[in-house]
Amino acid sequence: MFRKLFRTKPAHSSSHTDLHRCLNAFDLTLMGIGAIIGAGVFVLTGIAAATKGGPAIVVSYVIAGFAAMFAALAYAELASSIGGCGSAYSYAYTGFGEFLAWVIGWILILEYAIASSTISIGWSGYVANFLQAMNIHIPEYLLKNPFEGGFINLPAFLIICTLAIVLSLGTKQSSRFNAIIVFIKLFTIALFIAVAAVNVNPANWHPFMPFGFSGVVSGAALVFFAYIGFDALSTAVEETIEPQRNIPIGIIASLLICTAVYIVVSALLTGIAHYTTLNVESPVANALLQLGHNKVAGWIAAGAIAGLTTTVLVMYYGLTRICFAISRDGLLPAFFAKINRRTHTPVPLILTSGLVMALIAGFTPIDQGAKLVNIGTLAAFVFVCAGVIAARITHPELHRPFKLPLNPLIPGLGVLFCGYLMLNLPAITWISFLIWTAIGVVIYFCYGQRNSVLGKEIVNSSQT
Repeated sequence: MFRKLFRTKPAHSSSHTDLHRCLNAFDLTLMGIGAIIGAGVFVLTGIAAATKGGPAIVVSYVIAGFAAMFAALAYAELASSIGGCGSAYSYAYTGFGEFLAWVIGWILILEYAIASSTISIGWSGYVANFLQAMNIHIPEYLLKNPFEGGFINLPAFLIICTLAIVLSLGTKQSSRFNAIIVFIKLFTIALFIAVAAVNVNPANWHPFMPFGFSGVVSGAALVFFAYIGFDALSTAVEETIEPQRNIPIGIIASLLICTAVYIVVSALLTGIAHYTTLNVESPVANALLQLGHNKVAGWIAAGAIAGLTTTVLVMYYGLTRICFAISRDGLLPAFFAKINRRTHTPVPLILTSGLVMALIAGFTPIDQGAKLVNIGTLAAFVFVCAGVIAARITHPELHRPFKLPLNPLIPGLGVLFCGYLMLNLPAITWISFLIWTAIGVVIYFCYGQRNSVLGKEIVNSSQT
């Protein structure tokens, strides 16, 4: 029984797929930027500066960037050597066996589904505010779910439905859509940098560390979640040209670019406004309004909408590819692994998962689900960092086009840092997380173990 639970796939094996290889390193880098830079750069920076780090929030971003890089390097090695579109699920299957792979895959489903639904609700709020500034008012009952006294959060529902259509059209088409929105977002950030650079008041940087170094570290723990999203690139392995080369480039390049953006924006934001004034819903736009740059503030709102759009798109994409990999292994119904011959995308899976997430976003009060996203992401990071260490031991012969340096030091630091952040999450988050995991364990023993493709292959080979 124990051996069956922890049966592993050969590290060199690759399942047949009809997914189309069409993404290059540039596409992947833009996907990473699209996933990482969301409302965090426009909102989280100000809140963290006001409540945690002060002007030293710049240092917080540097610390968080290093922590994220530990996980990113681990993802890069495993994506280049093991591959597969299942991200941490596929890596756990190779390193730890089927049961733990299913558990981490089930956790990833929670992470990506709740993230997409939650972010779409935030997108709805930004759109409503943007339209209101243009004297276009959406009725309250179309902006709130039934639990909040409304009927449906219609913008949140519609954005997921729209992105479902975009993803169904094909991966290359989706990446082009993402690229257009990312360029809009980067233009918005460049506009802010240009305006803010000539309005900096150095006096706002004093005191530089008002909450002490402990505040800087607390700020790093808070803004760490602004880096979430690069792991979605590892789900694109089977749709990437030369994945052993391009996946590591996309992961590392997007993370470095986003870290630089966060550092520059946080430095300029605390330079044009005193940190004590930044604990508001839209600190960047508010700071520009205080300087009299009303039109630029409007562009910042548009940039936040664009940022959230690409984040939802890439997280939604990652969810479908993880479910596809799990279904192909027999742990979820085979229906979800069906590929449309024309678009080379899992259309049944895209539409089904999109409908579920749209209903969640439109009709449930899931906007407080961010902490579940955090614990799911951190759990995946712990598994991936540990997976690098395990794979070096269990599969030393494995060809590694990208090899993580200082193993096991760097992945070990990743495990410790991410594990520490998990321990600092609220008890209610842990309870919800454990309930979700328990449900997954029940599903595995009732369905997954009986329908496992690998399990059937082992049985057939033993009989012959």
